Amino acid sequence: MTNQELQSLKNKFDIIGNDPALNRALEIAVAVAPTDLTVLICGESGVGKENIPKIIHQNSRRRTGKYFAVNCGAIPEGTIDSELFGHEKGSFTGASEMRKGYFEEADGGTLFLDEVGELPLSSQAKLLRVLQSGEFIRVGSSKVLMTDVRVVAATNVNLMHAVSKGKFREDLYYRLNAVPVFMPALRDRQDDIHLLFRKFASDFSEKYGMCKISLTPDAVALLKSYRWPGNIRQLKNVAETVSALESEKISARSERCEINAEMLSRYIPKDVENMLPVKSFSPEETVNPSEREAIIRMIYQLRQEVDYLKEVVLGGPAAARQLPQSSAVRSSAVQDIQEEADWQDEEGVEMPQTWSGKVINLGEGAARPADGHDDDSLSLQKAGSDLIKKALEKYRGNRKQAAAELGISERTLYRKLKNIENE
Repeated sequence: MTNQELQSLKNKFDIIGNDPALNRALEIAVAVAPTDLTVLICGESGVGKENIPKIIHQNSRRRTGKYFAVNCGAIPEGTIDSELFGHEKGSFTGASEMRKGYFEEADGGTLFLDEVGELPLSSQAKLLRVLQSGEFIRVGSSKVLMTDVRVVAATNVNLMHAVSKGKFREDLYYRLNAVPVFMPALRDRQDDIHLLFRKFASDFSEKYGMCKISLTPDAVALLKSYRWPGNIRQLKNVAETVSALESEKISARSERCEINAEMLSRYIPKDVENMLPVKSFSPEETVNPSEREAIIRMIYQLRQEVDYLKEVVLGGPAAARQLPQSSAVRSSAVQDIQEEADWQDEEGVEMPQTWSGKVINLGEGAARPADGHDDDSLSLQKAGSDLIKKALEKYRGNRKQAAAELGISERTLYRKLKNIENE
């Protein structure tokens, strides 16, 4: 294409910019338009991908046919097949009449599938079939129908990554990617940023009769230094907001309002230094509700078992029997403690005592003398009593603070004190 033809195309579709990558995308769109090859447009959200399928349709032999743009990410998974391929009357609840889908309605025209990476796998298989043979079946029907549709797809995610994760069919990816078109991000089009800002601000001032906005050199530099994660869509919002809040109605005194960097900075989000783009998580990298519920349940059960161990250590088998029998996760250590506690008397559970975050391990020899008789001076019962007394002395009889120091509840401390008094 000549520069004149390229500029004429931009004017027709209201495209602003002279970036080489943008020009290349437009040239590919025009070159591939006369064919029926499937085109896959890649680029971040907000870069203007929707212009490419319009250019392809208007420069193809299908220009007299219908053109539909479908956002696959905005249609619920349960109705996507009905939207694309139609349904028969009574095929599901609410299907009160037969309805044609987009592939049937667009017969002889062009269908733009935006966010194609959001399609469920079952719908991907049906899309692959209609791309290969033109055949499709309405929901609730067994009759094979034919259509002649030119498909242009777009995505803002890495489809090859989705293929590697099993979320997108590899054969469908190669079928869609017959002709790839890449739309550059706004931050990669430095010289176009000011042009776009002037265009959006001018359109806004003409529509509402406001003063036209002009930027000082330092404001232009600030505009170019921002990374624009929302791309053209975000830039348009900023330009219109600045025009609405900083300009005034046109009068004999003023027809233009100059904005400097300080004024413009109020409308540009603060960018963290050295901030990298946030990773977008694909559905498989997030925790689904069932997994989250299982994790919460296991944490709760683990908390129960920790409380149970504390009760066994300081409270004897009576506390051990309080462990909920419905607990689905019980460690072998808990089971061993339960078995030991069943045959010992209430004050005879021989387990290491915990105080101030330290575990006192007396060992087997210290816990049970060689002659088989309990040694009171070395027994855990005696050690536990000494720890409780020391904790109470430390906090001058404050039972709440003593219990916190020992890592037990006040209720357990009261029971232990009662046992000590009865000794």
